[in-house]
Amino acid sequence: MTDEARLVETRTFPAPSGFAAQANVTAEAYARAAADPEAFWAEAAARLDWREGWHTVSAWDPPQGESIPAARWFLGGTLNVAENCVDRHVRAGKGEKVALYFEGERGDRLAVTYADLQRRVAQAAHALTALGVVAGDRVVVYLPVLVETVVITLACARIGAVHSLVFGGFSAEALRFRLQDTGAKLLVTSDGQFRRGKATEVKSTADAAAEGLAALEHVLVLRRTGQEVPGRRDATSGGTRSSTRPAPSTRRRPSMPSIRCSSSTPRGRPASRRVSCTPPAGISPRRVGRTGRTSTRSRMTCTGARPTSPG
Repeated sequence: MTDEARLVETRTFPAPSGFAAQANVTAEAYARAAADPEAFWAEAAARLDWREGWHTVSAWDPPQGESIPAARWFLGGTLNVAENCVDRHVRAGKGEKVALYFEGERGDRLAVTYADLQRRVAQAAHALTALGVVAGDRVVVYLPVLVETVVITLACARIGAVHSLVFGGFSAEALRFRLQDTGAKLLVTSDGQFRRGKATEVKSTADAAAEGLAALEHVLVLRRTGQEVPGRRDATSGGTRSSTRPAPSTRRRPSMPSIRCSSSTPRGRPASRRVSCTPPAGISPRRVGRTGRTSTRSRMTCTGARPTSPG
């Protein structure tokens, strides 16, 4: 049996010493997490801005019979993810620091500061509320890797809506399942996207996926390629003159769902998962590197965690 065919892998591959020296998480953090997981996560959570502090770090309900176990974290606490990702940095005087670097496939580049990101998120949040989206509503985001993709997800988090990201290259059938599965009230898509040097029309795929879905009230279309956009029930990014004034943020408990994920199973049917803003029970932090993969496609760099992801 070759190494590649092993079902049990025991080999380790230590990082080069120079790279390990700049790691965000070191062996010392692993030791602290193993010695006292609750104290470790309490210390990590204290780095965030909370509307209300928690009274209990975690609670664990073991499985009974056929029931599944349940882990609850930071009981009693409330926060807002968008405030922690954006607003607190502006309040700390870092508004002119770059939050995102974007480079499109065509070579178009954009640097977005925290202050600019705050304005964009406020504008998107006001647009969502103008379309009737409220806390708990589901929003499906069918976009390529763009600054606007980050903005709309943060806007959802700001008002308490649950977002589901769908890969921009998925078929109408795959997108439709996710719209049905989430009961989405709003679909956010684009007129098109640039792939392999060409402008590819996307809106018709979104239209086919959305056809006849009673729960879906609006389709918000981002102008990316400038192509004609057929279909109805549409609002375009150029036509939503939303205010950039600060948008009210919703208090959320850490156990409340924020993201709806659908991963394809071997049978081809997506398996949905709800993601809340809490660490997994019994899991120590994983080592976080400073750089990720690069690609010839669009890529985004976040200056906070410093990953680079292909689009």
